Amino acid sequence: MRTRPLVIENARIIDPSRNLDEVGAIIVRDGVVAACGRDALNAGHPDGADVIDARGLLAMPGLVDARVFIGEPGFEHRETIHSVGEAAAAGGVTSILTMPDTNPVIDEVALAQFVMRTARETCAVNVFPSAALTRGLLGQEMSEIGILTEAGVHTFTEGRRTLSNPALIRRIMTYVRDFDALFCHETQDEALTGSGVMNEGLLASWLGLPGIPREAETIPLERDLRLAALTGVRYHAAQLSCGLSVDAMRLAKDKGVSATAGVSINHLTLNENDIGEYRTFFRLSPPLRREEDRQAMVDALVDGTLDIIVSSHDPQDADVKRRPFAEAAAGAIGLESLLPAALRLYHSGAVPLMRLLSALTIGPARLLKLDGGTLAPGKPADIALVDLDRPFIFGPGDIRSLQKNTAFENARFQGRAVCTIVGGKVVYRLAEDDA
Repeated sequence: MRTRPLVIENARIIDPSRNLDEVGAIIVRDGVVAACGRDALNAGHPDGADVIDARGLLAMPGLVDARVFIGEPGFEHRETIHSVGEAAAAGGVTSILTMPDTNPVIDEVALAQFVMRTARETCAVNVFPSAALTRGLLGQEMSEIGILTEAGVHTFTEGRRTLSNPALIRRIMTYVRDFDALFCHETQDEALTGSGVMNEGLLASWLGLPGIPREAETIPLERDLRLAALTGVRYHAAQLSCGLSVDAMRLAKDKGVSATAGVSINHLTLNENDIGEYRTFFRLSPPLRREEDRQAMVDALVDGTLDIIVSSHDPQDADVKRRPFAEAAAGAIGLESLLPAALRLYHSGAVPLMRLLSALTIGPARLLKLDGGTLAPGKPADIALVDLDRPFIFGPGDIRSLQKNTAFENARFQGRAVCTIVGGKVVYRLAEDDA
């Protein structure tokens, strides 16, 4: 669909894909970037162009979120493809990778095509569905990897689940490698996790809650990394949470294993103490860890051991969240809060802005082999305009998701998306009342 030309002028432009940080303009024609940077200031306006004066704002590639749970099909009361697009746009996110944990599970071409088609018709942002590694997420029979890749699926995962059979993992990795797809895996050993609901340690003992040791994450990760080295697959650890896992990932990378790792914004900015008086919005999987682990994750993001940041957006309704902590479902929404929470790391001086935005844009785009995450000429005009210094309290009015189970309820933030553009079309503007 053709769109009117668009000119964004007087913006500070940061494009991590080109290490670009300068004041300039962005010219958009037919939904793609025609020019971007200081030189574009003197290029003139295309006839009939809409003009946005972005003075005082940061223009950056739209965020790419590689871990988003939806409800459609089957659990539309949690989140629809339409509502997840509204939530993403409000957070400056222009592309999302959805998980296959729906009902039915996304393990066949028809179901993947349903998500793609519904997204084109109803969603404000770009949606790329992942598919299950095994049929029905049962961990027994491999999905039709080849047929699914031919249909446009390039990432395979068990979503919240972890495969336990190393022989099956090896076989699936071989198929995924042969089709040049991405093997994405959550690493949580079911036996070691047991009935645990928070990080194992002194705080769990004080609260009287069963704990989950860090080894529950690290042991399956180390197994996966050895199998990835054996098969040569492109392996991605979906979300790491502790220093032990970072050490294992760093060692594997040093040895040349084709491995990458993600971290959720929750594990970069929160720790186990945030649970407080049994606050179930902080019941997450993997659990929030010690402050030492959180700091290890930040350091690993800076040095590149961790490649991308994800929201791990996981809507859960009140019926399964408003329960005693040990009985509550794990998960928190995160699309709307991903960017402002990440900017905490910039404002505190913990992570340079270019590195932070790289892990939110071009990093996941390259990992998923998407044509986005950049403002390079010729690429889709997926853009976020951000006020880096705007303070606000994250409240119910900022949430577009159907569910409200945020780990950042009433959090004080500095910096937010004020306009989101997908394919050259404005899909979100911050309301004047919120400005």
